[in-house]
Amino acid sequence: MDASKLLAGAKIIPVVVIDDVDKAIPLAECLLAAGLDVIEVTLRTEAGVEAIERIANAVPGMIVGAGSIRTVSHVEAVVKAGAKFGVAPGATGRLLNAVNRAGLPFVPGAITPSEMMRLLQRGYTLQKFFPAEISGGIDFLKAAGAPLPEVRFIPTGGISAQLAVDYLALDNVTSVGGSWITPKGLIEAGDFDAIRRIAADAAQLGL
Repeated sequence: MDASKLLAGAKIIPVVVIDDVDKAIPLAECLLAAGLDVIEVTLRTEAGVEAIERIANAVPGMIVGAGSIRTVSHVEAVVKAGAKFGVAPGATGRLLNAVNRAGLPFVPGAITPSEMMRLLQRGYTLQKFFPAEISGGIDFLKAAGAPLPEVRFIPTGGISAQLAVDYLALDNVTSVGGSWITPKGLIEAGDFDAIRRIAADAAQLGL
């Protein structure tokens, strides 16, 4: 269930951590208004699954995905909630089998050539590179491009707006995942105008 086609137009993907489900809809709406129509809601908090469900039901223009998927039960829960795609920091056989059974477009994580090759053998041409900056960053992806020309990446982890530009300049990077777009403090404060301004600037990076 490679997610390449679904995410083909997304250059910048906000990676968000939501503690208060009441913030989910206004957050998604402000990102959409800023020109970002894909969001990855992580399962790092108990509010994650319900946040995905609320966005899926109330903000139909937003392609909402689930991040930090780690278990088979996560797959089942996010599909039921209405997630359009899933993202994982790594990959296991059980997890990939569950994703295939559920029909969920998926971006599995890899940081070594062997992991990337195993995922490619299973049909995953789009892979998450995480944690990007401490795993070799841009230099690593440049080097990986020659022996693994079929693989495209969404680097995430430690990426700033300036680094996003440099990553997107690589031929084997299709999108960049970033938490800088939705700072936790601004979400907690409900300052969606500030988030919208950051998101609007981020949307320009992918043009």
